[in-house]
Amino acid sequence: MSEEKPPTGTLLTDHLAHWAALTPHTRAFTFVDFPEADSLGRHRSLTWRALDLRVRAVAEALARTVPPGERAALVLPQGLDYVAAFLGCLYAGVTAVPLFTPDLPGHEGRLAAVLADCEPACLLTDTATADRVLAFTAEHALPETALLTVDGLTAPALAEVEPPRRPAPDDIAYLQYTSGSTRTPAGVMITHANVVANARQGMAGLEAEDPATTAVGWLPLFHDMGLVLSVAAPVVGGLGSVLMDPVNFLLAPERWLRLLGSAPRVVTAAPNFAYDYCVARIDADTVEELDLSGVSVMLNGSEPVRPATLDRFRDHFAPAGLAPEALCPGYGLAEATVFVAADPPSALATGVDCDPDALTEGRVVPAADPARATRLMLCGAPSGQRVRIVAPDSGAVLGEDAVGEIQVCGPNVGAGYWKKAALSAEVFGARAPGEADDGPGWLRTGDLGALHGGALLVTGRLKDLIIVDGRNHYPQDIEETVQQAVEAIRPDRLAAVALPGPDGAADRLVVIAEHRRRQ
Repeated sequence: MSEEKPPTGTLLTDHLAHWAALTPHTRAFTFVDFPEADSLGRHRSLTWRALDLRVRAVAEALARTVPPGERAALVLPQGLDYVAAFLGCLYAGVTAVPLFTPDLPGHEGRLAAVLADCEPACLLTDTATADRVLAFTAEHALPETALLTVDGLTAPALAEVEPPRRPAPDDIAYLQYTSGSTRTPAGVMITHANVVANARQGMAGLEAEDPATTAVGWLPLFHDMGLVLSVAAPVVGGLGSVLMDPVNFLLAPERWLRLLGSAPRVVTAAPNFAYDYCVARIDADTVEELDLSGVSVMLNGSEPVRPATLDRFRDHFAPAGLAPEALCPGYGLAEATVFVAADPPSALATGVDCDPDALTEGRVVPAADPARATRLMLCGAPSGQRVRIVAPDSGAVLGEDAVGEIQVCGPNVGAGYWKKAALSAEVFGARAPGEADDGPGWLRTGDLGALHGGALLVTGRLKDLIIVDGRNHYPQDIEETVQQAVEAIRPDRLAAVALPGPDGAADRLVVIAEHRRRQ
């Protein structure tokens, strides 16, 4: 029998094989669907052994269709088939490209752009989606590509199937495409070693290494945080994972919170907006029905963390038994696989009341007047990687409490952008003035922040910085101030931007806001 501790290898599939041999009948992944509006959910599960067989079946089919190192795009709905398809690609030495179905509203252009960019040798989908995928590729004049429906693969006799070529740790495991909201999507090349390292970093940083931990998530699996939290970390740590579709969260956010009460030790994650959404949509009577006492971690990341959101969520769901320290602000990005730092659940999340005038000058100074303070949340110390702050103009390394660009270096930093050598060198190969070039370069995140007591403070995006009269202003701070001051504005439906003044005059600050609906 395999050793009781997780393997130390650098392939996710090594970990999968380990758990399949050690705990074959233990429930590994569960997908919860909601076929009826008032349903509590229909649960479908795979044990570690059943998952391993499904993964090997996908790998065997891929081996007959796609040469190792080629790309296979995952164009199928959220669920257990998605998990098997992703891990099957890795087992076969095929580069996975986590994507989504063509009917995801508002994302048709992005899907077409990514498929054209990654040039897949195969499309992985399911029977119910296959016709839509074929119609989509024809409509967008994409090259004809082999198509495999993973839900039709059954291979009970393939228990001993070996991959055609064992991938090396530095081989590309998958391409994680960036959101593409402001530019053409770029595929970050994540190696097999990257994803295993980041899963371990995340579990350590969130103190989630207890084997009794269960990951519960609604985040899409084509998103970096959803993929690592709900697939990679559970496979590495032998943890249970419970999945649901993002649409079912949006329709009824209490479904997510009910699932959080289904296990004694739960880790979950969501962007800041989701926590405000839960407060707005879930009434006090429903809160009384929830049990959040077993929630260890509710990671808040992927977008700026608003202190007021944490306060509202903590207070609103306290009657459900939510531990205040479970709310953990974090920071990460796709170029670093996902996880960089998070405030651990062993203590309350900590905010820093900063002097706003000093902050506009690039310094973190405690506010003398709390009424005028800009409150920023600490995102914890980096986990298993290094973080430094540099001056955006010169690249010089800055000291504590100085605001500059956040740079990251560690085993989780991706290998660059797919087919973008020049951009890769610029983003992934940063050097400080006079720094030797005989080691790995630093990742330029494009985010602004400071180190405060060894923990990371994130202040905003470098490209979003608004400069008025020579002073730096962060749009999220302006937006928060305006929506607090003007009751007619719909919360979180506004944007602060700088527009050029007339005839070369200084930039003007403009806030665009949506009017609150009348009650």
